[in-house]
Amino acid sequence: MAVYFDHRIETPDPAASPSIISWHSLHPLLAVGSVSPSSGGCVDIFGEQGDHVSGSHVERSYQPTLLSWHPTKKLLAVGWALGEVLIVNEPDREHHTVPSAHSTEITLLEWSSNSSCLISGDLNGLLVMWRLDQRGRVQGAPLLKLEYRKPLTHCLFKPAAPEKDMAQLAKAAVSGDEKALDMFNWKMKAAAQQEFSFFVSTADGSIHWVNEQAKTSQIIGMDSPARKLLFLEKKSVLVVVTENFLLSQFFLSPEGDAEELSKVKLTGRTGKTADIICISNCLLITATGESVIRFWDLERDDNYVLFLDEQLGFEAEETINCISYCPAKAILAAGTSKGKVAMWSKVADGRKSLRTEGKDGWKLNTPTELEGDITQIKWGSSKNLLAVNNLSSVLVLSEHVMSSHFHQQVAAIQVAPSQLSLTYFSTGARHSLKTDMYIKGVFVTKDSVAVWNGKLVTVYELSGPTLKNSGSFASDSPVLAIHEENIYTVEPGRVQIRTLQGTVKQLLPFAVAEGNPCMLDICGTFLVVATDAAHFKLFDLSRREAKAHSNCKNLSELVPGLGSIVSIRCNANGSKVSILANRADGHLDSKMYFYDVDLDTMSFFDFWNGQADQQDSPSNMDTHRNLPENTKLLDRIPISHFWDQSEPRLLVCEAMLAVPNSVHPSPKRNQLVEVPHGKEDVLVMSFFSTQEHGLLLQESFPRPISFQSLLGIEVPHYYFTRKPGEDEDKAESPEVGTPQIPNMVAKKPLRDFIGLEDCEKVTRDALLNFSFYLTVGDMDEAFKSIKLIKSETVWENMARMCVKTRRLDVAKVCLGKMGHARGAKALREAEQEPEIEARVAMLAIQLGMMEDAEQLYKTCNRYDLLNKLYQAWGQWQKAIETAENHDRVHLRATYYHYAKHLEATGDRIVSLNYYEKSDTHRFEVPRMLLEKPQNLETYINNKKDKILWKWWAQYLESQSDLDSALKYYELAQDYLSLVRVHCYLRNIQKAAEIANETGNLAASYHLARQYESQGDLKQAVHFYTRAQAYNNAIRLCKENNLDDQLMNLALLSTPEDMMDAARYYEEKAEQMDRAVMLYHKSGHLSKALELAFATEQFGALQLIAEDLDEKSDPALLARCSDFFIQHNQFEKAVELLLAAKKYYDALQLCLEQNLIITEDMAEKMTVSKNSKELSEEARRELLERIADCCMRQGNYHLATKKYTQAGNKLKAMRSLLKSGDTEKIVFFAGVSRQKEIYIMAANYLQSLDWRQDPHIVNNIINFYTKGRALDLLAGFYDACAQVEIDEYQNYEKAMGALTEAYKCLSKAKMRSPEEQERRLSDMQNKVTLVKRFIQARRAYSADKQEAIRQCELLLEEPDLESGVRIGDVYGFLVEHYTQQGDFQKAYRCLEEMRSKMPSVNLSYYVSQSTVEAVYRALSIPLAPQSTEHVRHNSVEDSEEVEEAPDIDYDG
Repeated sequence: MAVYFDHRIETPDPAASPSIISWHSLHPLLAVGSVSPSSGGCVDIFGEQGDHVSGSHVERSYQPTLLSWHPTKKLLAVGWALGEVLIVNEPDREHHTVPSAHSTEITLLEWSSNSSCLISGDLNGLLVMWRLDQRGRVQGAPLLKLEYRKPLTHCLFKPAAPEKDMAQLAKAAVSGDEKALDMFNWKMKAAAQQEFSFFVSTADGSIHWVNEQAKTSQIIGMDSPARKLLFLEKKSVLVVVTENFLLSQFFLSPEGDAEELSKVKLTGRTGKTADIICISNCLLITATGESVIRFWDLERDDNYVLFLDEQLGFEAEETINCISYCPAKAILAAGTSKGKVAMWSKVADGRKSLRTEGKDGWKLNTPTELEGDITQIKWGSSKNLLAVNNLSSVLVLSEHVMSSHFHQQVAAIQVAPSQLSLTYFSTGARHSLKTDMYIKGVFVTKDSVAVWNGKLVTVYELSGPTLKNSGSFASDSPVLAIHEENIYTVEPGRVQIRTLQGTVKQLLPFAVAEGNPCMLDICGTFLVVATDAAHFKLFDLSRREAKAHSNCKNLSELVPGLGSIVSIRCNANGSKVSILANRADGHLDSKMYFYDVDLDTMSFFDFWNGQADQQDSPSNMDTHRNLPENTKLLDRIPISHFWDQSEPRLLVCEAMLAVPNSVHPSPKRNQLVEVPHGKEDVLVMSFFSTQEHGLLLQESFPRPISFQSLLGIEVPHYYFTRKPGEDEDKAESPEVGTPQIPNMVAKKPLRDFIGLEDCEKVTRDALLNFSFYLTVGDMDEAFKSIKLIKSETVWENMARMCVKTRRLDVAKVCLGKMGHARGAKALREAEQEPEIEARVAMLAIQLGMMEDAEQLYKTCNRYDLLNKLYQAWGQWQKAIETAENHDRVHLRATYYHYAKHLEATGDRIVSLNYYEKSDTHRFEVPRMLLEKPQNLETYINNKKDKILWKWWAQYLESQSDLDSALKYYELAQDYLSLVRVHCYLRNIQKAAEIANETGNLAASYHLARQYESQGDLKQAVHFYTRAQAYNNAIRLCKENNLDDQLMNLALLSTPEDMMDAARYYEEKAEQMDRAVMLYHKSGHLSKALELAFATEQFGALQLIAEDLDEKSDPALLARCSDFFIQHNQFEKAVELLLAAKKYYDALQLCLEQNLIITEDMAEKMTVSKNSKELSEEARRELLERIADCCMRQGNYHLATKKYTQAGNKLKAMRSLLKSGDTEKIVFFAGVSRQKEIYIMAANYLQSLDWRQDPHIVNNIINFYTKGRALDLLAGFYDACAQVEIDEYQNYEKAMGALTEAYKCLSKAKMRSPEEQERRLSDMQNKVTLVKRFIQARRAYSADKQEAIRQCELLLEEPDLESGVRIGDVYGFLVEHYTQQGDFQKAYRCLEEMRSKMPSVNLSYYVSQSTVEAVYRALSIPLAPQSTEHVRHNSVEDSEEVEEAPDIDYDG
């Protein structure tokens, strides 16, 4: 809450009338131009309190017309009526006249964009630009001089485009960056040219643009003079408002051409001076002497108005003359014709954008009442001062926060600049204190009040019912404190301790490095002092003289990164100091710091994220446990704090949200924070602070709307200042003659003291301990604290705390102490709930803490109980929403209960809808509307529901309206009721038609009963059959000997009815085939077979046998099988024998009758391993017999399967070998893993064409190897080698196979060692021969003679043919001699070969062309070839042979 102090300017000439005012944009300097009837005119400069600045008075014989401050320097340009332009240098007290250039009134004064030049213009249209130095003196001739020949009205410089920092460019240029140097030079030139880039308007409506080359051109022509020029830089748009309120927007191209974009006629009173301003570069505000202010949004093309509110003190005929806007405060000020200053504050709503929409974004405050007719109003300086001109005087308004103080049960609130409202809570008295000064501060005690204004301190003492002035003394101390009979003030470097009369009795000095004292706070008998250098020190005031209680501490050292101290407080015993501080960037920190005097440690609590730092606290975790989880307590900044004046543990503070446009931005990188919906702006939070437990949150609540700010705390109350107009006692009429004193202070009890505000000290201390232990979470100590207190309120508070701590054991005791029997019962019944939250929620419900119960149910996801809570709470919409989203199992029940609620409240129309949603409308709506049959019938007809039609038909039938009942029964398709009513009306034919058409079972049954009662047996049997009441139809047939119909009915009926009918036929001894069939169909097969055998019904017996299975009686199965054997139906007999589990008989029958055993039959003969019917040995024997039978029948695969199941894998393998299925043989050998089976499989594979299939060869090798038959494997390798030699003449592969054969043979364990040795010797000899032949062939290319010699030696070997074919050796020699041209030797070799192999055709070893060449060379005739064909491959013949398969013989 703020108050405005008004200071009237101290003008040197009291007779002068102020005409124009102008604030400096930065410094608190106000220039006032006045018109004096005696001297002509003058200009003066004043300070922020209206004091005249010496040496600033300028007087002329003519009046001033314009005032223009330099943007940064303390230079004032003054334009006069006769064309003089004067520069006033305020710091140097110098006046500099600009060279004479104008001869008429100055109408234009504007500083250039770079602030180095001044433009002046006059009524004749002369425009001159001057360059001025730092002291305001003109340098040289004018830079620019233009003649427009029309009065100049406005000048607007075109804003410069955003530029890169010139300092950075200069540094880069110095460091050698050529690009930066070029950029710097270009920028400098551009800056110089920027002086010549502005718009000028003239009185004829023309608007000219002076470009960078100082060339002027008219770009726009308006019908009337321009009243306001505005340039929108982002859009490059020039906005023009003319005298007749025509708003035009023009787009400006870089070449200087103007294109009109829009033209709008604004509303306003013409012919009167209008004040037009623009804020946020898009919002035009106009005041034209009306009672409203008009707004035009340039971006949205929208407009709205703001009115004066008579309820705030404005008069009906009051008009607004002038306006001014302060961007820093977001306040729009307006001066009225009745001497009032109206102020609208911009609303900052965190849930919207920073620019709140329309008139809802402005709030009108209580006006400041002055005097006269205000004609000018201006905000200015960095201190945001407001100057008001009413043509008789000028006042400077400065905003001050209203002073307030609370101490020793006394509260003082400033209600006016020089008035206080005092409240003494100990006596209930209220006083109004008016002083002779503007109050800047107040301090109260129970006996005295001290006020000061920064220059003077006045002390008032309470004397009976009045306050008396006990003295004043001069002091420029900005702060003051009182303790007992001492006053504490500050001055540079020390604190003064004075008497109440102002006499200094003691000094508390501070070192130069510690700074100057600037803050004081007293709590109990301790004083804490803070300095402007962020130092603080604590003093003990309990003795005659103040003594230091702690050393002087530097906050910046304790907490690096902090700036100045904003607020400091100490607790009642001097053990704790709480501090609010600014960060180094000047913004308020979100942390509140706590200094522990005893431990000399600093801790903090961060209101932004809820985190606390308890450095040396032994229970640091307790602090975090007790901190709030509710996000509403986060994102805040502390703004005030107070310690209880008697309880050293208790602290209270206010924390506000960091909202957009706030002076307290987010501590995280200074970003603005969007305010989450539902968060209160200001929270009041109380804490307990101890060394043992650290900082613990005790209570938090939003500051009530009617309260302005927190004043302090003293158990059992918080104390607040009220907002103006929120006095709760204003409705009470004061006594006649007694002035009404506004009640500006309110108090609110602490949560645990509600209802016990007036308790004695012992109870108050006990409750305080109770609250402390509850906050700590020590329920046992809290219980001990109040166990002797009998107040139900205390126990209720503790029970409420049990909801927070979830201590249900303590809650039971509390409920008992409260006498809350219903709550105790409910809590006991809730113990069956598995979730602790659900049980605690029931406690919260009994205590009326509905919101807590709601949150608890949500936490444990017990939406069923939450639904019930909402219903009992009357929150039906929430209940329905919960049921629809989370508790759909109870959705219909919720709809139903809500419908019952609506019905009880008389809202039957809506209840119908929810009865329908709950699907209970079919009986609830008729019940509800039964008293209004007409409405009920309309509802039923509209719903078109069969159940409702049926109900209505029954109702009509009860009212004997049978015709209408039939109509609705038909609509409901209730055919039973239709038939019933028609039978009642004796329309039995119509009833029969309905029953036949619909086929309704119940209707048919009812009609059958009617026919039976009338003796119409045929119709009765028919409708009993339609009703599927076959037992009744059978009964009638038996009673009336209707045997033909009886059979059909029995077959349609149940097995019991079939049995009954079968016995009927059996007893009559007629139509026995029907009896057998019925017994069969009813499932009594034994009885059916017995009767079939007895009556020799073989056809029926055949049908019955088809339904026999293994579950049937074995004796019955055997009997049937004998029957089928006798009739040569052996397959059926086998099936029955198998069903009877006579496997051997079935198998024997298959052998005798040569029946093929199918796989299905074999499976039925197979007994499972764990069966108790046969022993394991008998089971195997049976399986082998089955397999033998399959072998004889040639079913080798099935035999293999049964042999395998019997465990005889050798027989299974033999059976599989007979099948010739190579793939299964290989697979079976692989899975059997028996030596004999491996050998059998390998022997079988050798019988195949293994020479052409390497896969078979590999399997043979693997099986012989796994079967450990190495001798057989050696033989196979030997055979492979012979094949390679005979078929492909590939001795290299043959060598590999022989080598493997030798290895295998050497490892084999043959029965005869002599035989093994002999075979090894033969194999070794064969390997040697083959090896010698291979080496001879390989050596041929290197040494042909040696190769030939080796071949000749081989031919001399006696057993050469065992390893190497003689023909291959001779062929090699013949080819050699032929190539060498030694045909005689070649011929000799051919003859030797022919003599040793007379039956072999030579062409198989030697190519035919070689033989012919030899014979031709020796002139020997060639004998015709023999036709004998012995297959031996030669080189030439290899083309006729398939390619040799690639077989690897290396194991």
